Amino acid sequence: MTNTALESLHPVLNSKPPVVVQARALTKVYGRQPAVDAIDFSVSRGETFGLLGPNGAGKSTTMRMIACRTPLTSGELFVEGRDVRTQAREIRSLIGVVPQENNLDPDLNVLRNLIVYASYYRIPKTRAAQRAAELLDFIGLSERADAKIDHLSGGMKRRLMIARSLLHEPRLLVLDEPTTGLDPQVRQEIWQKLEELRRVSGVTILLSTHYMEEAEKLCERLVVIDHGKILATGTPRELVSAQVSRFALEVRDVGDLPLRAARNGVSAVTRSNAHFYFAADAETLTPIMKEYEGRRRMIRLSNLEDVFLQLVSDNDETRAGSPSQ
Repeated sequence: MTNTALESLHPVLNSKPPVVVQARALTKVYGRQPAVDAIDFSVSRGETFGLLGPNGAGKSTTMRMIACRTPLTSGELFVEGRDVRTQAREIRSLIGVVPQENNLDPDLNVLRNLIVYASYYRIPKTRAAQRAAELLDFIGLSERADAKIDHLSGGMKRRLMIARSLLHEPRLLVLDEPTTGLDPQVRQEIWQKLEELRRVSGVTILLSTHYMEEAEKLCERLVVIDHGKILATGTPRELVSAQVSRFALEVRDVGDLPLRAARNGVSAVTRSNAHFYFAADAETLTPIMKEYEGRRRMIRLSNLEDVFLQLVSDNDETRAGSPSQ
């Protein structure tokens, strides 16, 4: 796929990108249980924005509301300046959606899956064939155009679903857990394609994930969500700086060893038979590391997984200490 073809996905960005998705007090309740609990966030034109959280956190429910596949219970949700309550059909025509589950048509080959899907958007046949060829080239499946869906690997199916979502040149691409179940090499390939797509075309990408590395590599901004509530918002680096410190000492197999008292700006936490210490510089952690002679230990840069585990752990403790809902 040529840069010109990619660039057609989105107009030139303004110096101040407009808001593409705006959620205010967004709520979805099933029975008496809130799956999404009065959350606020916004997504700007041209960025890759992530919803990061464990399974059952409310990510997929939020994505389905944005894709106009699940009605909200209360609050406000605008996509491309349109209200999802009253302008769902128009919104669906402007966005591309890659759902969590594979819903490709097994009775059609790779090319026909794209051509038939293009007809739902009333794309003329000549243009549909051109777009399909461009997108198959972009995702590296041109040589598999005649292959049956059942003959594709999991990674190929995900790439094809991404290509299918781009047929009508959407302004916003919504991906729900795009690489779940894929091996690390295939996951890396899909990340590369998504980054290329955003960089060249400027298309806005909104994705949900429970993979820390995926969020860290792809997302310019993200929210950490758990039990339907947003726990933190920011860039990956901002979240690391705000929630933990720059460096981490990780000690495994600690057994019944006590957690060392926090001192000199060092914070400490126990998780799953491991001790973690965080500090602004590695030198501060070196004396503590020496106290764990004979244990598996390492000093490293703090990462998004540290932030995620800290936030979710704190949230679980808060919920455990609060009255039952």
